[in-house]
Amino acid sequence: MRWLLLLLLLLPGLARAQGAASLVADTVTVTPDNRLVAEGNVEAFYDGTRLSATQVAYDEATDRLTIIGPIFIETPEGDIFTAKRADLDPQLENGILRGARLVLDRQLQLAANRIDRVGGRYTQLYRTSATACRVCGGREPLWELRAERVVLDEVEDQLWFENTQLRIGGLPVAWLPVVRLPGPGVERATGLLVPSIRQTDRLGTGIRLPYFVVLSPSRDLTLTPYLSPQTRTLEILYRQAYLRGDLSVEGAITQDTIRDNSIRSYVFADASFAYPGNWRLEGQLRSVSDEAYLVDYDYSDRDRLDSFLEISRIRENDRLSFGLTVVESLRAGDRNAELPSILPGASYSRVLRYPGLPGRLTVGASADAAIRESNEPSVGRDTGRLSGRIAWQVNRVVGPGLVTEAAVGLRADAYLVENDPAFDGTITRTLPYARAELRWPLQRTGATGVVQIVEPVVALAWSDLRGGPVPNEDSQVVELDEANLLSFSRFPGEDARETGWRAAGALRYQLTAPSGFAMRGTLGRLVREEADPRFSDGTGLEGTTSDWLLSWGLDLPSGLTLNGRGLFDDGFDFSRSEARLGWDSDRIDIAATYVQLDAAPDEGRPDPVAEWTLDAAYRVNQVWTVSGEARYDLSADEPQSGELGLEYRNECVTVGLSVSRRFTSSTTLEPETDYGLSVAFNGFSVDAPAGPIRRTCRN
Repeated sequence: MRWLLLLLLLLPGLARAQGAASLVADTVTVTPDNRLVAEGNVEAFYDGTRLSATQVAYDEATDRLTIIGPIFIETPEGDIFTAKRADLDPQLENGILRGARLVLDRQLQLAANRIDRVGGRYTQLYRTSATACRVCGGREPLWELRAERVVLDEVEDQLWFENTQLRIGGLPVAWLPVVRLPGPGVERATGLLVPSIRQTDRLGTGIRLPYFVVLSPSRDLTLTPYLSPQTRTLEILYRQAYLRGDLSVEGAITQDTIRDNSIRSYVFADASFAYPGNWRLEGQLRSVSDEAYLVDYDYSDRDRLDSFLEISRIRENDRLSFGLTVVESLRAGDRNAELPSILPGASYSRVLRYPGLPGRLTVGASADAAIRESNEPSVGRDTGRLSGRIAWQVNRVVGPGLVTEAAVGLRADAYLVENDPAFDGTITRTLPYARAELRWPLQRTGATGVVQIVEPVVALAWSDLRGGPVPNEDSQVVELDEANLLSFSRFPGEDARETGWRAAGALRYQLTAPSGFAMRGTLGRLVREEADPRFSDGTGLEGTTSDWLLSWGLDLPSGLTLNGRGLFDDGFDFSRSEARLGWDSDRIDIAATYVQLDAAPDEGRPDPVAEWTLDAAYRVNQVWTVSGEARYDLSADEPQSGELGLEYRNECVTVGLSVSRRFTSSTTLEPETDYGLSVAFNGFSVDAPAGPIRRTCRN
């Protein structure tokens, strides 16, 4: 028969503690010298800590516990002690464990001849072997640290190793006098992060050694030296969290042989802050020393850098904003001095509602400018625009569920144009307009829960632009898609506006099933009274009748998704098409995209474009993952880029291998092959993957 005793009632030492303790054993006896002895399947519980052993003896005179093993102790934090014999105080905070093993966060195991518990905070281990690898029989683990002494600070969750050897497969490969490492449960700790090796055609073989520095609970800094025979680079990442927002700054400074040992650098910064009164400050800085630097070092594939600062306030019925944007192009052939690179702007809009007036009245004003650095006539043109607008809009549901919308409005613009003789210095224009839309959503729900929605939509618009011609700075790239098919204008900006009568019609369909199956589609077209020459060939908007727009999507319960969009004429010749395949499952992740565009010289695309991209990952089993990326130019019939990655991960190590190739070349870029290798010892790494895979031991 097993006994259940409350040590709080029997032991004065425990009675003074804050928590109560309990003991379960097959037999419990009290000796004549006031020693309590529990034997046989002993289990003790105190303040969230569980202890099991063969025998536990408590000596009231010395206030000590003598424990005979095999001993198993589990703390509330999930740490596990095992030992053959122990001498501890009743709170299990001070004492000695012999022939002991400590397992931290069920990841890192430390085996020692002796473990001392001191002050309930420090655990000292002597002649210690530490590893996160599963140890099978007498075989050596894949890696281990052997130290004369290890001190675990449970408050700071830090490990200190003294006189330490790093062994790989049992062979010593490095010696360090003192090593400090974070415990497995630490989220942020100063120290070395996972290093990586990179080899490229132009930079040779180099190593990255990231070092993470905790500056405060809200600030940290990561410094990463990147060294190879051809480069000396220091990468920097600074992050700070404020009560009202966040700031991050990343960058690098380089001296390499690619640019004859000249200094190269880049800085990317992002900030976002919220203030009382619904005010918000957002900023972004993008700067680079030369066009090829970001690609040479695989920092980014951006070919246009936008830096901005904006102050805005958004309330229920109004919005106010002030901003400045600076644009820098990295594209071959672009001359930044001749592009509108400085773009200041301010805008205000307000919604007004009056009793007795249906719908809402919207008024607004804005000021914008496009400034070039060049002072040459025509190519150095600067423009400024001051605009005011007023619009009235009303929505109603009438008859058998018809959803109607009507709007009328007036916009007035005043332009100031400098350094371009093709335009008057001051230009004014007005744009009265009207728009109406009619939708009739029809829904059917089947007996199995399948919901189908069919919605025919018709939109009619009219506008008349009065005034002189103005430069088109913000509407040079035109798209026709399901988002703007029914809009007032297909031009994305304010400088160019559609005029005359035009009408759009569309049919939308959607099906949703309880199983997770779903499909959707939109088919529509635009017609206008007169052709607009500003819509060039290849846009699908040329002539009085646009191409047909078809967009569709399909979701399967298996995780497979298909989405597509296309523009085609009456002969089913596609001018633009796009399709995307996605599949997310337990073992496979795929994202494949196909894009085809006809030539459009007015948009800077003199030749047709067709390409496909692929991004995939396949988990072969619990430890092996294969991934790949590819981009192929179908028009040129040649690859643009490709990457293949292989990752091995188990409970104690993560190894990543990658090889990538950039095939394209330009005046600033050359084809290049990039090899990468990274090795992380799990158990110490702050960002180690969760849920380590445990290998099995085989005879």
